[in-house]
Amino acid sequence: MNNKMHLQRFALSRRHLLRNFGAGAVAAFGLSFTAPLRANPIFASYPFQLGVASGEPSADGFVIWTRLAPDPLAIGHGMPAASVEIGWEVGADDRFAQIVQSGTAIARPELGHAVHVEVSGLQPSRPYWYRFTAGRERSAWGRAVTTPAAGQPLANLRFAVAGCQNYEQGYYTAYRDLARREPDFVFCYGDYIYEGRGDRVRNGPDGPVETVRRHFGDEIYSIDDYRRRYAQYKMDVDLQAAHAAAPWFVTLDDHEVDNNWVDNLDQDGTPPPVFALRRQMALQAYYEHMPLRASSLPAGPSMQLYRRAVFGDLLDFNLLDTRQYRSDQPCGDRWGVECADTRRAAEVLGVRQHDWLANNLRRSEATWSTLAQQVMVMDLDRDPGPGVTENLDSWAGYRQPRERLLQAIRDTGKRNTVVLTGDEHQNYAGELHLDGKNPDREAIATEFVATSISSGGDGEDQRSATKEIQAVNPQLKFHNSQRGYLLCDLTHERWQTEFITVDKVSVRSGTVSSRKKLVVEPGRAAITEA
Repeated sequence: MNNKMHLQRFALSRRHLLRNFGAGAVAAFGLSFTAPLRANPIFASYPFQLGVASGEPSADGFVIWTRLAPDPLAIGHGMPAASVEIGWEVGADDRFAQIVQSGTAIARPELGHAVHVEVSGLQPSRPYWYRFTAGRERSAWGRAVTTPAAGQPLANLRFAVAGCQNYEQGYYTAYRDLARREPDFVFCYGDYIYEGRGDRVRNGPDGPVETVRRHFGDEIYSIDDYRRRYAQYKMDVDLQAAHAAAPWFVTLDDHEVDNNWVDNLDQDGTPPPVFALRRQMALQAYYEHMPLRASSLPAGPSMQLYRRAVFGDLLDFNLLDTRQYRSDQPCGDRWGVECADTRRAAEVLGVRQHDWLANNLRRSEATWSTLAQQVMVMDLDRDPGPGVTENLDSWAGYRQPRERLLQAIRDTGKRNTVVLTGDEHQNYAGELHLDGKNPDREAIATEFVATSISSGGDGEDQRSATKEIQAVNPQLKFHNSQRGYLLCDLTHERWQTEFITVDKVSVRSGTVSSRKKLVVEPGRAAITEA
């Protein structure tokens, strides 16, 4: 082999290692070279304006995240087109008196100067604190909690469920309250951002309503658009507090890309190859801003988001993806119509994800199994009058996949499955039946639907229309139309869901209170009051 061919093969190998494994892998393979890298940068403005976050906790570690953005809403976010070295450390206490792990990471321009450090080698079932440095700048610190080892006895667990946080429609008061409670983790079910243009007014039930605060820019399509929208949301200090308080498990719904999208289809009839480009940019920006592992790094317009977490012998936590593998909505995705096409052959999870979930449910030995997902499973007739009206963008628009899902739950014979859902901008609690609503037969699972953090504005305690819906749907046990989040407290004896609500999100002085506490016992899929 001549020297020229040898150097060409060496260059390809080096590029392959950098692309797939990062600079650490190059060092590990004994390859040295000079690359554009700024190890001691000087910033014109504070670079950690988007805060810090942790996620994907395991028994020996978690992901810690930040993104350098001295000028968050500018194209290029105030950073040079070069890689920058970031230092990180994990402490045993919030004063960092004992540093248990530390190292450096590379913030690359290809990923918007975001870093995802996968920390390992920690002790199970305990809190840690983390922070970052870049040049002379230091980030705020965050708190993360490792999970118990699989099968390890665990007496109790507390976690929060939140999402649907339209920036224009309200303040994130609920997130500040969530942060004060320091749960073991947070499940965000999606709609972390909204893709629409900035508008001064929106339509309300009584006419035009002025938006509480305004999106920057027009509807988002490009990678720079999506990055700036995430930056605007992440500059909210209440959201930053919630991220810093606990590790998050995240999944996306529709607004991270475009309203009601599924697979390579959007609501505007865009040619699928063109929409796939938008989806690719949206998913890259999502990865850049979420505390996800490298296993979720997008490949083209797709990314791996369904996954499982285990909390000792108490909880098996299955995170689902109900967008990437779903068939198109029936009947043109029109609201408020009767539609025979809901019975057509279709998919929500796709075959591979469904089989993965069914296997997890069968082999689970934990007291509780959870489906953490996006759209309502409960079978609700949304029209109290004659005929049946359903939300076609929920599982109700997909009767065959819904039946397969409920059969997989029923076949476990355990009646210990709890479904956690968002999307509806209302709180719901109800029982799931294989044959829809049938109060004369025992339920096979329960579902708690979390309201929004801000989407929909202030809301009210109970809508009159939803009261009528509950009257004709006996499987629906509770509803509420205010903003807030869920707080779930688990033991081996019971699952308690507390509905935390905010009276107003149109002002920063909203009052947070506990609206309702509902309980489920393992082996009996029935909801009772605490």
